[in-house]
Amino acid sequence: MQLILRYGFLIWQKIPLALNDFQYILLVFSTVLIAAAGYVINNIFDQETDGENKPKHVIVGKYISEAMAYNIYVGLNISGVAIGFYLANVIEKPGFAAIFIFIAATLYLYATSLKQMLVVGNVIIALLLAVSVLIVPVFDMFPMIYNGNREVMATVFSVISDYAVFAFILNLIREMVKDLEDVDGDYNQGMNTLPIALGRKRTSKLIFGLSIVPVLLVLYYTNKYFFSNNLLLITIYILLFVAAPLIYFTVKMWDAKSVKDFRHLSLVLKLVILFGVFSIALLTYNILHHA
Repeated sequence: MQLILRYGFLIWQKIPLALNDFQYILLVFSTVLIAAAGYVINNIFDQETDGENKPKHVIVGKYISEAMAYNIYVGLNISGVAIGFYLANVIEKPGFAAIFIFIAATLYLYATSLKQMLVVGNVIIALLLAVSVLIVPVFDMFPMIYNGNREVMATVFSVISDYAVFAFILNLIREMVKDLEDVDGDYNQGMNTLPIALGRKRTSKLIFGLSIVPVLLVLYYTNKYFFSNNLLLITIYILLFVAAPLIYFTVKMWDAKSVKDFRHLSLVLKLVILFGVFSIALLTYNILHHA
């Protein structure tokens, strides 16, 4: 996602960028390291839950010891935050290193306590995905803003922020669907997720209602910014690969009952997020070709 944002969109906008290619790869690498650390600490604290919900995917306690997992967690976090500290100094904004520390700390709190709180854990993970989108303009654009290019920079940032909002909404819904998948194991471990609090049926209907929001937003956004500007290629792409799967998800969500159904719908949302990411590169191509 971050690579596509830079090389499929930003470098074509005729704006100055703060990071060179090597430094940008380091930004991506730092994000991956901290996210990986988040997965490790989550697996450490979820050993019992994962043993019930997805026994084939259990690693900690099965293939590596808990002590080894903690060492990996610490190593990944230190490496990711250190790279972030270096990049913050490269752009002469040392305070920005706090972003990496904040993300690492939030992932730890999520694994240890926040995920057990109703809806809070879902919102936190969705927000962190949105942050991984917004961190690109924060490091690559913000340091290069001056009075002469403020308007252009604001326009480019607004496009990226739209994608961040879209990623947040979709991932929030997907996190809720994953809770439906894992309801039995979560219940046995004393978790307090939406399906446990409301029941599977009510949660499914709630997700059905929520899923209408991104469908309407995508259709409105596509009509206002793409179709009305005769950007037909991106319009067709969004309708076929983003809007249509979202509508399919919404329809299927109404009658979804089994773990298999929820797993399938979670995969559909994954694909929608993936196609949404690729759309920003296609948008760039369509604008250049249209021009």
